[in-house]
Amino acid sequence: MRIVAILAALLALSACQAPREIYVSDGYVRLAAVPRGPAVAYFTLHGGATDATLISVSSDVSIRSEMHESMQSGSMASMKPIDQVALPAASEVAFAPRGKHVMLFDMNPGIKPGGVVPLLFTFADGLRVHYKAGAIGAGDPAPKD
Repeated sequence: MRIVAILAALLALSACQAPREIYVSDGYVRLAAVPRGPAVAYFTLHGGATDATLISVSSDVSIRSEMHESMQSGSMASMKPIDQVALPAASEVAFAPRGKHVMLFDMNPGIKPGGVVPLLFTFADGLRVHYKAGAIGAGDPAPKD
């Protein structure tokens, strides 16, 4: 009986936890293969307690950034800019190769593989999330989770 009471107390305490906040994980930036070419940011967004809408991802070390989505039609690959990304509550949205990604244009040439790229995620409700992504070279393998 005592074990049941302890389990009930633990369950009650876990129900009192604050709702999870939006956060970012598994982020990295693949630097450009050629000078002045765009870099590409990949990451996973984790939803909080309510639905959210990502409206931009920017960085202090790039002049301009754009969210894009890659598409495949037969043997033709293309990409299109996207203005916003829905992030349903308690879900994940991956920005990954051959899918959603962020293009970072005119990156600071001082950013080298092994460095850090600060990213700022801005949501429609005004929430801003800061994240530091590791930089990798154009031909380097993606980091493992």
